[in-house]
Amino acid sequence: MKNFIKNLIPYVIITLVVILIRVFIVTPVIVSGDSMVPTLEDRQLLLLNKINYRINEIERFDIVVIRRDEKEIIKRVIGLPGETILYRSNKLYVDGHELENNYNFDTDDFSLKTICNCNRIPENQYLVLGDNRAVSADSRIIGLIDRKDIEGSVEVSLWPIKIVK
Repeated sequence: MKNFIKNLIPYVIITLVVILIRVFIVTPVIVSGDSMVPTLEDRQLLLLNKINYRINEIERFDIVVIRRDEKEIIKRVIGLPGETILYRSNKLYVDGHELENNYNFDTDDFSLKTICNCNRIPENQYLVLGDNRAVSADSRIIGLIDRKDIEGSVEVSLWPIKIVK
């Protein structure tokens, strides 16, 4: 019996390490729907980095996983706390200045007034959009996202294997 327990210990340790890594550091997540096309495809397997935002700040254009109504949604961060955001004629304006936008995805004009009836994004909240804005249920529909609801960032696709940005 002692020999059995002694042989079992490495497997228990490996199992615990894998569980801890999955719970606190990284976990797989699957894209559901077309809201991030062409960047991400439906059923694409991604790696969610849960530790990134414990040591780094959330940045504009990061792709994040958000916990919303007991499900996970994947969107791109567009507006940060304290900023004014205006989107007009497919140009993004942050604090009144046109921002270089490498993501040429058409969308109707909007402002913070139409999203949250506010002038600036409140502290610990973010404006997020899907890349396929014609079909995306994002901040234009669901409002600003609380920091506590952002589970982490996505930078790697496991299948197909590639870096996503």
